[in-house]
Amino acid sequence: MANGKIEASVPLWRNRKFIRVFWQIVFLIVLFLVSAYFINNAIQGLNRAGLSFGFSFLSSTASFAISDIIIEYTPADSYFRALLAGFMNTMRVAFIGIILTTIIGVLVGVARLSSNWLVRVLSGAYVEIFRNTPVLVQIFFWYFAFFLTLPRIQEVESVFGVFYFSNRGFAFPWLEWNGSMVWLILLIGGVVLGLVGRTILLRKQIASGKRTYPLLSGMAIFVLACVIAGVVTGEGPWSVSVPSLEGVGFSGGNRINPEFAAILCGLVFYTATYIAEIVRGGILAVPKGQIEAASALGLNSGKVLRFVTFPQAIRMIIPPVTSQYLGLTKNSSLAIAVGYFEILAVGNTIMNQAGKVLEIIIIWMLVYLTLSLITSLIMNIFNHYTRIVER
Repeated sequence: MANGKIEASVPLWRNRKFIRVFWQIVFLIVLFLVSAYFINNAIQGLNRAGLSFGFSFLSSTASFAISDIIIEYTPADSYFRALLAGFMNTMRVAFIGIILTTIIGVLVGVARLSSNWLVRVLSGAYVEIFRNTPVLVQIFFWYFAFFLTLPRIQEVESVFGVFYFSNRGFAFPWLEWNGSMVWLILLIGGVVLGLVGRTILLRKQIASGKRTYPLLSGMAIFVLACVIAGVVTGEGPWSVSVPSLEGVGFSGGNRINPEFAAILCGLVFYTATYIAEIVRGGILAVPKGQIEAASALGLNSGKVLRFVTFPQAIRMIIPPVTSQYLGLTKNSSLAIAVGYFEILAVGNTIMNQAGKVLEIIIIWMLVYLTLSLITSLIMNIFNHYTRIVER
């Protein structure tokens, strides 16, 4: 009873629960009022300039070309289609960049701990040089000092008759899908059966202690599915398209233009230095007793890294690496500096033509926010499955 009387006598301005809720409500109200003020100010400014706010302009004709596109696009298409083409180019840079950055970062991070003096020094020099140079400067270097200095397309000579390196881009052979549904079904089935077979054999190997070769067996199942598909269809899943020089351009194969190559190299080599340091720190954080115990069991350094060190280090690596992935995705907007048409460059062109400044900025914010949230979600799911399970 005494405690109840004491709690009841505490005034609201001294009640901790009330104070926490009160200040959160106050913050939300202030945030709403400030946002409303700036939005109203922007709309009034547009009205004074004779501009209306709205997204109906997205259906208007774009009337400008975009080079190096993934989806079909012509100047006769709408602004929405142009923004979609720019968004796909942004996704292209982010997706390929994250893959290459991860590979290079992990390799360099491991190399920095190598017992080989030359490997350790070279990897350290790479990290120090590229990490301490602004990413925009690196993009300019790759574009102006490397790719644009390659031979002109009129002077280019092929390498092995199928590769072309010029200041107009890199042309190389490419695989073209033959469109067979039988191949597609059997390939997907082979991948699924291979993964299932590998999982079953791996569990059996762990339970019995006898080698069942799960990886080789899974690959054998996939190869068998490919052989069956080849026998049934009488052809392969892909045909090889070889590039050829025709006039001032290439036909066949695939091509990477200098703008895309410059932004990709700049972002990948810059971001990989940070991932390398994250990987190095994660490996060093693994207790030395774990490594010594694995070595005492007769495991060589490669197996110690594969089975002992890296599985434990990855739990500490994932969170900071996620931040680097987000940074790489947002830094793809620097592609505008070398004329690569991603979402920022396309939006800037539309802004100059249609005068829709506020609308384009909102679209930019939504695009980068969505990409960041999706990347964080995927990495958080991966982090959930690699965390230490406690009793």
